[in-house]
Amino acid sequence: MPTVRTGPVNGLIVQVVLLAGLAGTVGLGVAAWLVGIAYGVVMCAALTHGLHLADTDDSPVGGEQLGPADRVTLTRAVLVGGVAALTIESLDRPVPVDVLVVLTVVALVLDAVDGQVARRTGTVTALGARFDMEVDAFLILVLSVYVTGPMGEWALTIGAMRYAFVVATWLLPWMRGSLPARPWRKVVAATQGIVLVVVAADVLAPPWAAVVLMASLALLIESFGHDVRWLWHHRPAPLGSVRLSPHAVHGAPGRREERRT
Repeated sequence: MPTVRTGPVNGLIVQVVLLAGLAGTVGLGVAAWLVGIAYGVVMCAALTHGLHLADTDDSPVGGEQLGPADRVTLTRAVLVGGVAALTIESLDRPVPVDVLVVLTVVALVLDAVDGQVARRTGTVTALGARFDMEVDAFLILVLSVYVTGPMGEWALTIGAMRYAFVVATWLLPWMRGSLPARPWRKVVAATQGIVLVVVAADVLAPPWAAVVLMASLALLIESFGHDVRWLWHHRPAPLGSVRLSPHAVHGAPGRREERRT
């Protein structure tokens, strides 16, 4: 019989509490409630499933519980659920921007914390890295939806880029390979969240906000374009042919790899 994972369930409970707090202070309509609850349920189910699949050899804290860094990421995930609810509410009426910005800024600050906690406590896991990446991607998507109001629908491209990449991996097998670690990729990802929250806070005049968003989108296109080119050049050789990797040709050591998906 499957074990109930208290960590994800607690996250769902806190998500409902946060939504109730937002409803009692700034007000949430039915659509915002539905999105917030649906997000919390999906988060709880996905994290529970990931814990069930986690290999105990991969997880220093065991595959049945969240590590200290995972709890930090779970806190971020709950805050992102609040941002999602406010974003949906903003499609019908103005919402307090300061509340949305505070939730987002705290989530972004904690993004710099969970990785450090994982390394210092020796609890780095594949599940934790994937959880962190998914929370980041969804926050960027939600903020992109929010800024489409003042900036236009083209801003949604920033949030949709990563999900378009995932869809491409379903259609193109050669894009399912592992990517080498690239610090610039993390810098670009962090830049998206910072730029989007600045634009959402309405501290820039519209022309400057548009310029900053376009520059951010250009960085994102360069980052994804670089990875797509790398995957194409390192795609598996067709059956019956032999392809030597550049590392084998030059005698370079192998590199640590990571995935965008």
